[in-house]
Amino acid sequence: MEAKGLFNVARKEFIDHLTSRKFIIILALFLIISVYSMHEGIDNYNDRLERYKEQMSQITEKEGIEPGYMAEKPSILDIFQIMSFQMTLFGAILAIAMGFDLISREKESRSLKSLLTHPVYRDEIINGKALGGILALVFAIGNALLISFAMLLLFSIVPDLNELWRIALFGVVSILCILTYFSIALMTSTISENSGKSIIYALIIFLAISLFLPMGGGIVAEIVVGEPPESPTFRYEIPPPTPSENENETGGVIKPVKIEIPMEDEEWQRYEEESKAYWEKRRGIDDAIFTLVPTTNYRAVSSAVLSKNGGVRMFGPGYRSETEGQDVIERIWKNVLALIIFPIVFFAIAYVKFMRMDIR
Repeated sequence: MEAKGLFNVARKEFIDHLTSRKFIIILALFLIISVYSMHEGIDNYNDRLERYKEQMSQITEKEGIEPGYMAEKPSILDIFQIMSFQMTLFGAILAIAMGFDLISREKESRSLKSLLTHPVYRDEIINGKALGGILALVFAIGNALLISFAMLLLFSIVPDLNELWRIALFGVVSILCILTYFSIALMTSTISENSGKSIIYALIIFLAISLFLPMGGGIVAEIVVGEPPESPTFRYEIPPPTPSENENETGGVIKPVKIEIPMEDEEWQRYEEESKAYWEKRRGIDDAIFTLVPTTNYRAVSSAVLSKNGGVRMFGPGYRSETEGQDVIERIWKNVLALIIFPIVFFAIAYVKFMRMDIR
């Protein structure tokens, strides 16, 4: 593989994407939805800011306010939380639309054979097509973020350097998530005979990992670990009243009441240990299953990036508005790793298949 051939293919694919009617239409819808999400987020932010100012004005007029219960100032980053929800759906649609016919279209038009007659290697073709698609996706996400930033300035909302850094990091995470679906579409385009089958396979995989896998995760975990341990109890019977008190107001006979009360001995301690081990094992299986869901990984990472406290709200005395970076990294490193590995795995499958493809 030579860099010149790679960049030539990538440049051609990038230009083809930008001039494609399909890409322009989907990009326009993507940007419109981004603008709508930003407008909704800005309205929400302004409403919360007004309530915050009212609370602060009331607090300054009073004395003896307990520490730890001060009103929390809304963050500009909260505006992008709403935008992150539409990224998982419309970003995936944009990525699949860009990748499902990258190779299958060349098969149908039989242009791959003529392309290989030029001084270009096979790996330059597949790598160049992937690079061109990635650049087009970066272009789409970059435009969405630029428009979002322009809207912030239009409403006189100016983020500080820390918020700008987090917004840029949010863009990188969004690109990683969308690259997963682009690599899936590129893989199906490589292994499919035509574009029709390619988009069907891509949509099936998209629905499987985005919808069916999260729905079935809890069921699989319950099948693996079984039912939770039962709580040990003993029966305590309230003695019946005296004969003079044995009748209620309606004349009925009052019967002894049996109440189940948890055991307080070693059996109860054993139950607590078994219950703790059960839920830890089930939580581990749930986490392993949901790590296979790109949208779950994306939401976990974007929530940590766009939240001052790393996605965990804490109140009361000793509350820290900023969560330590190490704590956040320890909580989301698996999600970040999954967002990086998934595109590599699907692209590797497409790469191996394309290199072994019989082109006649």
